[in-house]
Amino acid sequence: MKLLTLMRDWLILMGVFARELAKSVVDVVRTVLNPGRVRHSAIVAVPLTVSSDAGIALFANLITLTPGTTSLFVDRQSRLLYVHVMNLSDSSVSDMKAAFEPRVIAVLP
Repeated sequence: MKLLTLMRDWLILMGVFARELAKSVVDVVRTVLNPGRVRHSAIVAVPLTVSSDAGIALFANLITLTPGTTSLFVDRQSRLLYVHVMNLSDSSVSDMKAAFEPRVIAVLP
């Protein structure tokens, strides 16, 4: 039963990544076609809940593979992931965390 749950969690994570990838591609294409729509790009600190090295690596890579964001540095002591965001909004950090982190924790605690 545990194997089925783990497989389900991985499938959910892949589906969430595909959704976020599609949304980000549309956003980047809009930005390429209209460069003036980028209000503000920035480097933000994302507090980490995931604790395993593999989980942090997966979370950081999912963020980097999503167009418009790039993981830059993990500060293990303060438990922060620094990310460059192309089009910063008030919800950028919470959106990244909500989309990926709970699913990463489900597959790699």
